[in-house]
Amino acid sequence: MAVSDATTESPPPAPAAEHHFPCDTCGADLRFDPAHGQMRCDHCGNTEAMDHGPWAAASIRELDFRAALGDSLPKTDMEETRVSKCPNCAAEVEFDPAVHATECPFCATPVVADTGTHRHIKPRAVLPFAFDEAAAHSAMSDWLGGLWFAPGGLQAYARKGRHMQGIYVPYWTFDADTKSRYTGERGTFYYETRTVTRNGKTSQVRVARVRWRSASGRVARFFDDVLVLASRSLPKKFTDGLAPWDLAALEPYTPEYLAGFRAEGYAVSLEDGFREAREQMDATIARDIRFDIGGDRQRIHSVDTRVSDVTFKHILLPVWLAAYKYRGQTYRFVVNGRTGRVQGERPWSAVKIALAVIGVAILAAGAAYFYAMNQ
Repeated sequence: MAVSDATTESPPPAPAAEHHFPCDTCGADLRFDPAHGQMRCDHCGNTEAMDHGPWAAASIRELDFRAALGDSLPKTDMEETRVSKCPNCAAEVEFDPAVHATECPFCATPVVADTGTHRHIKPRAVLPFAFDEAAAHSAMSDWLGGLWFAPGGLQAYARKGRHMQGIYVPYWTFDADTKSRYTGERGTFYYETRTVTRNGKTSQVRVARVRWRSASGRVARFFDDVLVLASRSLPKKFTDGLAPWDLAALEPYTPEYLAGFRAEGYAVSLEDGFREAREQMDATIARDIRFDIGGDRQRIHSVDTRVSDVTFKHILLPVWLAAYKYRGQTYRFVVNGRTGRVQGERPWSAVKIALAVIGVAILAAGAAYFYAMNQ
């Protein structure tokens, strides 16, 4: 069965809620054009630069973590958006007020737009899309074409030019100053010479041993922009596979960047996000401690870390997404909107795998026959 016969194609994306910017020339909606980094009107071709005008942005500001946990952030750092929660993958995606039903861009499940609002911490920064849908589709097609043992219909799907959606995926970043005290042991290799007898022959061999000595000390590190995914709608292995992200290119958040795209609301709380960030920090601190202990081997017995000056940002990172159904199962592809790196799910062709197994068996039998004939 060709993919094109078993695919539910997603409709073009609706703009995110309240992100409408009328063209000064014709009044139609402007959209952000990734290829040129400016606002563009598809109706009349008018363009507006992003570095001046009503959307000129200030610098990116970190927020105080403790104040956020105590619900003490200023009202200007909070916002309300109209979102709908997908009943299948739990993605929370903003919708235009005029849209009442659509498909979830993450899993192609039909979704009825909610009438409620979602109060959350406002994004502080955005990494704008660097290329358009056509370039994202090209990257996805190249990736699909390189898959082994995929159904032939999969390549047909790529050639059909199925629609992809531009989604801004939510992340947390955390900054923190850490100071850690540790105890452990430093291991140093030394060698002993032993006499061994094998098959009636005696020889001298060197055996490696480790001499352990106690060690203790302090390490300090400032963590900058520890990145934590704030979405639960995509498998983490996909989003991790899209890294690295050029966070140095983050721009102060303005809703103009979202014009023509969708934005997912964060589903991972700030507190849970910091727990994951601490796991990343602790792993780095452990590496620092092992380096500080030195020697050939290291053992860490205890670590006491003091964390201070914790700040955070809610940021949005660009992902091109395709979700389609093949033989009753949903498959998703994600493309890093800055680098073109692709991750995704793929079906396997049982026929191709069976033919490959048969081919290998025939080759093995032929090689065995040839070997037997020449003995």
